[in-house]
Amino acid sequence: MKLNSPTMGGSKRKFLNRGLSGMVREQRARLYIIRRCVVMLLCWHE
Repeated sequence: MKLNSPTMGGSKRKFLNRGLSGMVREQRARLYIIRRCVVMLLCWHE
């Protein structure tokens, strides 16, 4: 017996995609901040 419920499967899939894209966005934000800090440290002259 196969259940074709678009609400349950769709919402689960949307949640999964949102979770993955959220994780990717968070990692990209961290890399951006780290890159900005490194550039600031390299270009900083006293």
